Formats: sequence, structure tokens, C-alpha cells
Amino acid sequence: MALVNYAAREINCKIVYYGTGLGGKTTNLKYIHSQLAPTTRGELISLATETERTLFFDFLPLDLGSVQGFKTRFSLYTVPGQVEYNASRKLILNGVDGIIFVADSDAMRSKENVESLQNMIENLAEYSLTLDNIPWVLQYNKRDLASAMPIERMEKELNIRGVPSFEAVASEGLGVFATLKAISKLILNRLQ
Repeated sequence: MALVNYAAREINCKIVYYGTGLGGKTTNLKYIHSQLAPTTRGELISLATETERTLFFDFLPLDLGSVQGFKTRFSLYTVPGQVEYNASRKLILNGVDGIIFVADSDAMRSKENVESLQNMIENLAEYSLTLDNIPWVLQYNKRDLASAMPIERMEKELNIRGVPSFEAVASEGLGVFATLKAISKLILNRLQ
């Protein structure tokens, strides 16, 4: 849940980017970081292996101004996509206020997307959370691939709750801020 500091009049919210390995979670954060003024963002902390895959998490604090007199900050995290790091994935979900599930549009990644979504559901259950009681949105990334699945197929396979979904090409910034804005709005509406 969001951390509210009444003395400092601050609300701190946690957004987690979840999905398969090499699906574009870190690419989203890198693009956001590159586009925001240094006064509204913190440093991008990224821990990666030699193959450029996130080993633990990426973290980017964002200052989104004031909500009802409280300074609102969002901390953006990504989980490692590789299943062998499930303990880290689970840990990063602790205290989550909203999730962006980043799905890889490549038809060859269809099964991995579904497995990652199921893994997320199982890990949320460890904190007594379900997809019905936490804000989340879908981002269909890599829409520029020749092998991209039709949106209708992705919706059928992944959008099991009819949440907002967005097409994206995170490497070019397409859909990145629309997705972030949607989850931020859902979180803030819930806080009110």
C-alpha cells in the first residue's frame, strides 16, 4: 500500500513492471528516465548481468507534484523476467500499489507471456492480493515486430479482467507514457 507521511505531507506509491525476460520492462524505465527533467526524477538504478538482463530490479523515483496538498512520488520497479529469479520477483511485489504487465508481442513469446502472468498471480497471492483488488494495466510491447501477434489474440490470452491495455514500442517511446499515466491515474483514484 501507498506510504503516507503526514508530517512531510508526502504520498509514496510503488509501481512494478512485470513480464517475461527481454520483454521491455527496463526499456520502459530507461525511456521514461531519458524524457523527464532531472527535477522530477531520481537516478535510474539498474542492476544488470553481462547479457544486459535485469538481475534484481530497476528503480526510478518520480515526483508527480501535489495531490490534495500531498507531494506525490511514484517509485517504478521492474522484476527480473527470468523464472530462476522468482524469489526476487516476489520480493519486489511486496507493497505494490499498481502493476504494468509488459507482454512481448512476438508470437514465439505467447506461452511465456501467459506463464509470466500466472507467476505474477501466484506471487501476488503471497501478499493476499489478487488481480481484482490491485490496479493493473497491460502493455503490449514490441508492436513493430513482423512477428507481432494480433491484438485480439493478446487480449484473449492475457486480458482476463478487461483492464486497460496499450500498444507500445518502448524502444521508441510509443505507448510508454500512456501506460504509466493510466496506472498512475488508477492508483491515485484508489487513494482518494
